[in-house]
Amino acid sequence: MKTIKVVVVVVLTLSLLSFPSFGFQSDELLVEDEESGLEGSPQPRSSEPIPTRSAPVTAPPRKRHSDLDSDSKIQFSLDHAFGDSDFSPAGTFYARLKTWSHGGQTLTKLRFSRNNFTEEEKKKFKNLLEIDDFYRIRLPSNVLSTSGRDSIISSVKARCLPREGLDEHFVIHMEGVNVLAVNYGSSAPCPYPRNLKLPAMWSFSSHTVLKNSEQAPR
Repeated sequence: MKTIKVVVVVVLTLSLLSFPSFGFQSDELLVEDEESGLEGSPQPRSSEPIPTRSAPVTAPPRKRHSDLDSDSKIQFSLDHAFGDSDFSPAGTFYARLKTWSHGGQTLTKLRFSRNNFTEEEKKKFKNLLEIDDFYRIRLPSNVLSTSGRDSIISSVKARCLPREGLDEHFVIHMEGVNVLAVNYGSSAPCPYPRNLKLPAMWSFSSHTVLKNSEQAPR
C-alpha cells in the first residue's frame, strides 16, 4: 500500500508541475499571433490613397484650309425690256457664293425664278412678235453690287422664244463675282426667216448654265 501511495503522489506532483508550462506556452502563442498575425486573419487597410492614372492630354486639331472657307447665299435680279422700252424686273437669280481661305470667290448652285408676264407685258411681247423685234434682258455686272450702274445686256429676236411656252436659255460667264458676258436665246435653233407664232402658254421654261472665268470669253 505504501508503494501505491508513493506512486500516486509522484504522479499527481508531476501532473501539477506540467499545467503551468502548458499555460505559459499558450500565452506565448497568443502574443505571437497578435504581433505577427496568423495566415488568413483580416489585415488592417492602409490609409495611403491608391494612385490613379490621369487621362492623356490631347492637343486640339489644327484647322485645315477647307475649314476656313465660307459659304453664303446671294441673289440678284434680272430685268427685261420690250424693244426700246425701259427695263423692269423680270425675275431673280439665287446662288451660293463660296469664299476661299486664300481670298478667291466662286459662284455656284445657280437657279432662276421667273416672273410671269402681266397682261400689259403680254401685249408688248405680242407687238415684238408682229414686228420681229428684240426682247432684251439685263444683269448686274457685279452680283454683290446690284445697285451699280454697270450692267450686262443681251437680246434675242422675240420670234425665237415661243414653243409650247416661252423657251429661254441663259449662259452666264463669270469671273469671281463679276459677270463678264451673257448669252441669251432659245435652246433650239432659230433660222431665218422666223415665222410668227404665238405661244400656247404664257409661261417660261428657263434653263441656266454658269461658266467660270477659264471658259468665259474675253
